[in-house]
Amino acid sequence: MNTLFDKIWDSHVVQHVEGGPDQLYIDRLYCHEVTTPQAFDGLRARGIRCLRPEKIFCMPDHNTPTEGQDRPIGDPVSRRQVDALAANAAEFGLTHYGMMDPDNGIIHVVGPEKGLSLPGMTIVCGDSHTSTHGAVGAVAFGIGTSEVEMVMASQCILQQKPKSMRIRIEGDLGKGVTAKDMALFLMNRLTTSGATGYFVEYAGSAVRSLSMEGRLTLCNLSIEMGARGGFIAPDEKTFAYLKGRDYAPKGEDWDKAVSAWKELRSDDDAVFDREIAFDAADIQPMITYGTNPGMGIPVGGSIPSLADIPAEGRASFCKSLEYMGFQPGESLLGKPVDYVFLGACTNGRIEDFRAFASIVAGRRKAPGVEAWLVPGSWKVSRQIADEGLDKVLEAAGFRIRQPGCSACLAMNPDKIPAGKYCVSTSNRNFEGRQGPGSRTLLASPLTAAAAAVTGKITDPREFL
Repeated sequence: MNTLFDKIWDSHVVQHVEGGPDQLYIDRLYCHEVTTPQAFDGLRARGIRCLRPEKIFCMPDHNTPTEGQDRPIGDPVSRRQVDALAANAAEFGLTHYGMMDPDNGIIHVVGPEKGLSLPGMTIVCGDSHTSTHGAVGAVAFGIGTSEVEMVMASQCILQQKPKSMRIRIEGDLGKGVTAKDMALFLMNRLTTSGATGYFVEYAGSAVRSLSMEGRLTLCNLSIEMGARGGFIAPDEKTFAYLKGRDYAPKGEDWDKAVSAWKELRSDDDAVFDREIAFDAADIQPMITYGTNPGMGIPVGGSIPSLADIPAEGRASFCKSLEYMGFQPGESLLGKPVDYVFLGACTNGRIEDFRAFASIVAGRRKAPGVEAWLVPGSWKVSRQIADEGLDKVLEAAGFRIRQPGCSACLAMNPDKIPAGKYCVSTSNRNFEGRQGPGSRTLLASPLTAAAAAVTGKITDPREFL
């Protein structure tokens, strides 16, 4: 009667501290340039090395510009962080995929596409969206800098075991409804704190119907519900996606691995701390109107009225709407858009570019709209070219940029100016997240594409 989460977690416990945390073995540590410098300094101060360097993979993504990556980074702070990661990786003997490396990209895009993230693993990174890797059937979660140092030194981490939650979504998804809409729907229903303290297993026929790219998007956004992480039990789609990838097992080892991975599922009588079920038919294309990812509505719906908001939440609700320049009860349809951003570890994969291209093909980018289309990795960039999507997008007036986190967060040159509206496929719409004073509306690649060709918030189903 064990959940899959129990099975993976318990099999990695080295030591349990009664009344305290578990000493948990970690299969994979990912490092980017933002959260690791202090961890490396800590190792130096203690005169120790990384215990298992072959388990650690490094790449810059947050600070990297998405143009001119063959030239030195202009911003001195960003340049120092990126250079420090390269130097630290070399000093400690770690695998490093730097800028312009054909395997570089956003760490949460590259990990699965290289087969570094595999079913049954424990995976950590100094980044909250590490939950993305749960899509392959792994227990993956973000950690702090001191914990990064702990894993480097011991390949283990001290961690309290979270509670388990299963979210079932049954039925067929409607026209134009994507994994991103599914996630925004869940955040709207559960709020951004509804899964706090839990590790979420996504299940049900609607979840199983998702492609691997869709599953990566859904798991990516688990943290935005407050969850410690989220994952999906591996199945034939998982195995087909992973087969032949660089770090996936080969030959007889592959057959043995798949045989073991097929056992990675919750028992039929497994008991979860909390279970919730939703009907896929209730999910529509979504868009956010406020300053947290839970403030979402169907794209054709209306912002809640003040009377719909609990009394204790009205002050923050009004503050959020004031920041966004919206009013309670109004519709967002037809609102003008200044920027469109396709990319991030949430929606920077090849399927996302296919979806965007399916809307804009044969049309033109709206005058006055600035569009940033940023692949999540160089591999995705090559796939875009191989499939001819670059030609489709160029004919519609769009240009593909170089890989990186880009406008997901204001740590590189891709910043949305103050007061401007951006329909974004990224993961967070906090005040100033995309740049000081920027106004972010989270949506799927389909909804972003519809905004890009109309210059306003538009229901993507009009183009399908």
